[in-house]
Amino acid sequence: MTREEMLAYCLGKPGAWLDRPWEGDEVVKVGSRIFAFLGSAGGDQPTVGVKCGPSRDVADEWLHRHPGDARPSPYIGRAGWNTLRLAGGIDEEELIEAVDASYDAVVAKLPKRERPAG
Repeated sequence: MTREEMLAYCLGKPGAWLDRPWEGDEVVKVGSRIFAFLGSAGGDQPTVGVKCGPSRDVADEWLHRHPGDARPSPYIGRAGWNTLRLAGGIDEEELIEAVDASYDAVVAKLPKRERPAG
């Protein structure tokens, strides 16, 4: 899966929007919260950072299943966030499921006024 395909998929989620909170980095938010970190557009190894569980212990399952393609996300990894390589050994269906789960987890924590309709 390419970075462009992943970005398009993320932006297709209800209420999703692109933000650039740090120079050169792109994230996709729903309401006021990030559900996918895409990093910079010019990166040589495209990745997506997603919430892979409510805790580090749950998110570590990804590291065991995909040791060369998943790692804890810098700074927020302890909260269950992982960075997944898009052009590695994780198949597209699993990447999509990871984004869907991250989106759902973030939406569930949003105040009702920020949740997308539907």
